[in-house]
Amino acid sequence: MNQEQFDKVKSDNGFIAALDQSGGSTPKALKLYGVDESEYSGDEEMFTKMHEMRTRIITSPSFTGERVLGAILFENTMDRQIEGRDSADYLWNVKRVVPFLKVDKGLADEADGAQVMKPMPDLDSLLARAKEKGVFGTKMRSVIKLANEAGVNAVVDQQFEVGRQILAAGLVPIIEPEVDIKSPQKAEAETLLKARILHHLDQLADDQYVMLKLTLPEQDNFYKELVDHPRVLRVVALSGGYSREEANARLSRNTGVVASFSRALTEGLTAQQSDEEFDKLLDEAIRTIYDASVAG
Repeated sequence: MNQEQFDKVKSDNGFIAALDQSGGSTPKALKLYGVDESEYSGDEEMFTKMHEMRTRIITSPSFTGERVLGAILFENTMDRQIEGRDSADYLWNVKRVVPFLKVDKGLADEADGAQVMKPMPDLDSLLARAKEKGVFGTKMRSVIKLANEAGVNAVVDQQFEVGRQILAAGLVPIIEPEVDIKSPQKAEAETLLKARILHHLDQLADDQYVMLKLTLPEQDNFYKELVDHPRVLRVVALSGGYSREEANARLSRNTGVVASFSRALTEGLTAQQSDEEFDKLLDEAIRTIYDASVAG
């Protein structure tokens, strides 16, 4: 493990940029960016357009390790280059931004008010490749929709089971059991979730660290025990469909939690903007998310 990256993620001010939209969410992300489906055909062209957008963000003068702790990449992005260097290498050695990789293959069908992750049969080889390319950690997402104990436990148990596989490969897992912001039982689901996460954290060895990526809770500082837990490297928050303004406001009320926003980071950026206009808007987004992360 890279100690410099570990220390940065643990202690520095800043937030994690989630640049990991994958197959299913790519057309929507491109449309918001002003790239219509008529402008590409097939997955290869679609992912090339997406890489152009991500490259534009990552190479922007406002996107540096001073305010951005890390960036989560999609596998396709990890396998491409930015300015002639592998994406993860460029992030760390040019921008001083710690590279993470999204490793899940999407969500299974809903059961017991939750969606666990689909199987990941090729995970070991993907982790080995990520490690070789200088990736520090991983991210994987499940979704909780109801306060159903069986569903919540299934999500968290699977996250930690796969998390141990990731730790064994020498990477730090970001465990992401998202609670749907539209859940009619959001606060109750968060109570079940926290208890199950604590159960698993207490079973980790002294040299094992995980990160947690959680929906901003209904009760401010509800996850303080997780923030303070010795096995937790960092707690980050997803925007989860909240606008940037709402997500930042909620984030700033949760001490020790920093952002890991995706859509809220890229809100308002379009392919049609001049570089000057694009950089100005991105700088403003990064500034507000950074400020909310530091305020908490």
